[in-house]
Amino acid sequence: MSDTKKIRKRLEARVAELMQTAREIDAELKETPSPDFEEQATEKEGDEVLEGLGLAALTEVNKINAALERIDNGSYGTCATCGELIGAARLDAVPHAAQCMDCLEK
Repeated sequence: MSDTKKIRKRLEARVAELMQTAREIDAELKETPSPDFEEQATEKEGDEVLEGLGLAALTEVNKINAALERIDNGSYGTCATCGELIGAARLDAVPHAAQCMDCLEK
C-alpha cells in the first residue's frame, strides 16, 4: 500500500470517528432539559462545552477533507503557503497539516 493510501485510510478513519462523536454530541444536546432550574443551569454549562467540542470536531473534519482533496490533486505534503515540502514528522503528527512549521509559526 502506498504512503498516500495509508494516509487516506488514516484520515478517513479519523473522519468517521469525529462524525460519530458529533452525532453523539448532537443527541446529547437534543435531550429534554431537567425541570429543576438549578440542574438546568448545570446542563446549560455542559451544553456549552459539548457545543465547543462538536464545533472542534467539525472543524477538524473540514481540515481532513481538505487534506483528502490535496491527496487527490497531488499536492499533499506541500505547504500551501510557501510551496516547500512539509516535514514528515509534522505530517505524522498532524496528517491534515496544510502548512510547514516555518509558515505556521509566522
